[in-house]
Amino acid sequence: MLVNFIDMLNKAKEGNYAIPHFNINNLEWTKIILEKCEDLKIPVILGVSSSASKYMGGWFVCSNMVGSLIKEMNITIPVCLHVDHGTKEDCINAINNGFTSVMIDASKYKIDENIKITKEVVEYAHQRGISVEAEVGSIGLTTDSENIYADINDCIRLYKETGIDALAPAIGNAHGIYLEKPRLNYELLDEIKREISIPLVLHGGSGISHEDFEKLIKHGISKVNINTDLQIAWKKGLTNFLENNKEVYDPRKIILSGKEEMNKKIEELVNLFNTKM
Repeated sequence: MLVNFIDMLNKAKEGNYAIPHFNINNLEWTKIILEKCEDLKIPVILGVSSSASKYMGGWFVCSNMVGSLIKEMNITIPVCLHVDHGTKEDCINAINNGFTSVMIDASKYKIDENIKITKEVVEYAHQRGISVEAEVGSIGLTTDSENIYADINDCIRLYKETGIDALAPAIGNAHGIYLEKPRLNYELLDEIKREISIPLVLHGGSGISHEDFEKLIKHGISKVNINTDLQIAWKKGLTNFLENNKEVYDPRKIILSGKEEMNKKIEELVNLFNTKM
């Protein structure tokens, strides 16, 4: 069933575990993730970025695809359909087309503008029962920036002045493949956790060590975003399949050749996050 993330993240926060957020990029990925999470009997957040939405045909297409798969596959676990790093326009369009949750990312602006934009999205979303995540600080593509940590006062202001349901603070994490060891700031994470009562989110989860994941969750992370790790797993399965099946040209077989490796990675992460219903 499609739900917002409030209940599942609050349970994760109280239970000291994390909910996986897996980005979906096509029909096959969505089926694989839903099927595996149903098998594991855990709640899941399906993330759709603006670029992925355009690739798949738009917010309406994504929403109807996920809703139809849930029905046709008899999915019984809670599923949250979430906008990942959306603009205000993305968030409103997605809400109007059936999404149950949004992440408004106005972190590129100064804190006053971030608060203004985020508050406008929260007001629109909450009137419709939609959960909202927001970001503070610079969570870029690499960790070679000097500005990789959120300001604690900005975190507190965004939380208190907007009414968001979850916060993604920059704590030295980054999207994509890490070029160096992540400089994760646990002291900052602890400080944010003390000052803010809502669940905290980790972006750029791919490539972080198992030891750091366990520590991050222990220090208050309740939601972890994963995309690159699944892409790498899928490519591994695809490459092996193509090397050993050069005569195959059926796109269904080719695209689904990464399923086994994706399933392995999903189960590995779910066990690491200690995800529960």
